[in-house]
Amino acid sequence: MQKNNKISVGILMGGYSSEYQISLKSGNVVYEHLDKEKFNVYKVHILKEKWVAVIDSEEYPIDRTDFSFEMNGEKINFDIVFNAIHGTPGEDGKILAYLELLNIPHTSAPFYQMALTFNKRDTLAVLKAHGIKTATSCYIYENENYSIDEILETVGLPCFVKPNRAGSSFGISKVNKKEEMQKALEVAFKEDHEVIVEAFLDGPEVSVGVIEYKGEVKVLPFTEIVSENDFFDYEAKYLGKSQEITPARISKEIEAVTSEIAKKAYQILNMKGFSRSEFIIVNDEPFFLEMNTVPGLTAESILPQQANCAGISLKELFGNAIEMNLNPKK
Repeated sequence: MQKNNKISVGILMGGYSSEYQISLKSGNVVYEHLDKEKFNVYKVHILKEKWVAVIDSEEYPIDRTDFSFEMNGEKINFDIVFNAIHGTPGEDGKILAYLELLNIPHTSAPFYQMALTFNKRDTLAVLKAHGIKTATSCYIYENENYSIDEILETVGLPCFVKPNRAGSSFGISKVNKKEEMQKALEVAFKEDHEVIVEAFLDGPEVSVGVIEYKGEVKVLPFTEIVSENDFFDYEAKYLGKSQEITPARISKEIEAVTSEIAKKAYQILNMKGFSRSEFIIVNDEPFFLEMNTVPGLTAESILPQQANCAGISLKELFGNAIEMNLNPKK
């Protein structure tokens, strides 16, 4: 604990993936809304070329031996770290393993759970074993000999081609014709050397936030995604090319079933902190697509919209994440 007996919080933002700019926005929103009466809050930029604490536009290098920094001759240690890194090394658990070795608590699930949920194929395999429905899919390594005909025989057309480990819809393509498949694979392989190809599911898409709040697993009001584009791609997510309707326009019966499955997935995967799972409703049945464990945290992002609908302010949402992980239940 640092000066004024306040809890010292480092907000991790940036990262090494295509999502780093979105992460910087999320991290800045967390910084703005954390209660400065309770916390000494520091922005920590984790970038390929540098790890630095950023204070009033000044940069202070992070000492990687103990994850501290020095300012005006004073050594600053963190009591807890708020993880706002989308993609690697935050959402895939790499930096969390390092923090856990240093006994520094953080706001995400343990590193293994984060690594598991960042891998779409492995997440689907675990949940399918527990009876949760998912799209038909196949999995491809970049350097293997794959047959487009065999892929399409498995998943059909249209289908989606996705990097196995990436977010914010980077590298995702919807394929409507066989001739489009090779280009879609090349786009996905730019983001990851593993790709998952999924059958198209026809139905409304809902995004379901599940969080740990005041010691309980809480399912937030759903958001219905209505994209102006062919699917919920980067433009739809971040450039206004979609409607995000909270609460979603689905029946109470479907909402109850989907809510139960979303909570079950959170618990099966041994999650903590924030999560946002995507579902397609097909003939009144929810099909699980993926789980985001460091979802966007700007005021316009889906999870904060859902929290607001549930009567939880950003100050409460972010402060609760700190409180839950400073004194976690064993």
